[in-house]
Amino acid sequence: MWSLILRDIRLALRSGGGFVLTLAFFLIVIMIVPFGVGADLGLLSRIAPGILWIGALLSCLLSLDRIFQLDWEDGTLEALATSPIPLSGIATAKATAHWLTTGLPITLASLPLGYLLNLNHNSYFLLLTSLAIGTPALSFIGTFGAALTVGVKRGGLLLSLLILPLYIPTLMLGAQSMSVGTNNPIELLALIAAISFMCIALLPFACAIALRANLK
Repeated sequence: MWSLILRDIRLALRSGGGFVLTLAFFLIVIMIVPFGVGADLGLLSRIAPGILWIGALLSCLLSLDRIFQLDWEDGTLEALATSPIPLSGIATAKATAHWLTTGLPITLASLPLGYLLNLNHNSYFLLLTSLAIGTPALSFIGTFGAALTVGVKRGGLLLSLLILPLYIPTLMLGAQSMSVGTNNPIELLALIAAISFMCIALLPFACAIALRANLK
């Protein structure tokens, strides 16, 4: 399974489609906000948590259709399905590689971008923590959506419609955990971690069922 993770990471770095494009999109989304809302630093500080999380969510969504689609088109997915690795393990490897090339870079890039949005200095630790424990849920939920739509022509729009509602709880908890005046951010972070652990534990098996149905 580790070889599959390393293979997907190499492909993402080599093609530039997953890694570079995602970071560039995240940067553009965050930098364009001050042009839209003006130079009110107080307003930017209040909306910064939500903007950073929305940017992270949309950036993760951008590369989801590549998780299985390229392997589907060249027949690699069918070969992997007949390998000793179970389909749930393949889904776990794909989701992990997606997080390493998307969620983790976004988490690290969010710190300087938070400064651009005048994020409250007390919220930087919460920003880093919430994204670090929340983005795995985005990757595993996205992998499930990619498994459902693999083989569907122009399935990117359908994938977005399926996945966006499932992202809402993580988005709300992540943004709220950084908001000034939140009394118990630790409880919110614990809920985010619970969502991520549940996704990691359960969704690979749901992905396996979806892949098995699509490969028939």
